[in-house]
Amino acid sequence: MTQRTTLTAHEIAFVQAQRVARLATADEHARPHLIPVCYAFDGTRFYTPLDEKPKRVASTKLRRVRNIEAHHEASLLIDQYDDDWSRLGYVLVHGRADILALGDEVHAHALRLLRERYVQYRTMALEHNPIIVITPDSVVSWGPALQL
Repeated sequence: MTQRTTLTAHEIAFVQAQRVARLATADEHARPHLIPVCYAFDGTRFYTPLDEKPKRVASTKLRRVRNIEAHHEASLLIDQYDDDWSRLGYVLVHGRADILALGDEVHAHALRLLRERYVQYRTMALEHNPIIVITPDSVVSWGPALQL
C-alpha cells in the first residue's frame, strides 16, 4: 500500500476543528519525547511555535528542538476524545521536521496562520523565536476524520 503524504478534505476539516496536538520526537539514543503543542496547518505543512509560555531553558535549547536538529523526524498526533467512543478519532502525521529561522519567508507565513488560529499569539513576540515545521511523509487517520 502506498503511503499518503497529503490530507483528505475530511482530515483537513478534522485537523482544523481540533485545538491541540501531541508532538513526538526522539533523541540521539532513540528515547521518545512527547509534548502537547498548538499548531497551524496550511494544507501542506504543520507549524508549531516556540512561544513565550514559561520554559526552563531558552527556546533554542528545548529538547524538541535538539531532537529535531539531530534527526529531523517527528510525529504529530491530532486527536479527539469523547466519552461517546463512537466520536473518538485521530490524524497521525509522520514527517520531516525542520526549524524555521527568524526572518525566513515561511516563518512569516507560519506566524500569520498561528495568530489567526490562536488569539493568545497575537500579543506574543513570536518573531523572535524559531518555528517548527513538519512536512508529512505519511498520514493515517481513524474515526471522525474519515467521516466529516
